[in-house]
Amino acid sequence: MAEQEPPQDEVGEAEFAARLEEELKRLKISDVLVQTLYTISSLGYHKLGTDHRDLPQARLAIDSLRALLPVLKDDAPAEVVRDFEQVVANMQLAYAAAVKEAEPAEPKPAEAEPPPAAEDLEPVDDEELGGGG
Repeated sequence: MAEQEPPQDEVGEAEFAARLEEELKRLKISDVLVQTLYTISSLGYHKLGTDHRDLPQARLAIDSLRALLPVLKDDAPAEVVRDFEQVVANMQLAYAAAVKEAEPAEPKPAEAEPPPAAEDLEPVDDEELGGGG
């Protein structure tokens, strides 16, 4: 008896699964981390923008980058790590500027009058000072 061929959908799924398994074998965690850092930095910059500003989310992006970078240091090219360290520094500066921009402007203190000169002061007696004398 002739063996029946599986339907076309099953062949496509089996081939897809085999290809996916091959890709997973070649994939490195360091590659995923680099892509993750890139995604986090892109989102973080977006959250620092004036149109969609979300400072708590931007701070989370910065903290996440700072936490993941040391993990990646020995497993990624030095220039990739250096570039992400620069991204973190730039994001921190942009975050500080955004926080400063978001703070309400403090009113400038009124110009203080200089203290009166000693010759302009009137003498104070003991009674004014609370003395009973």
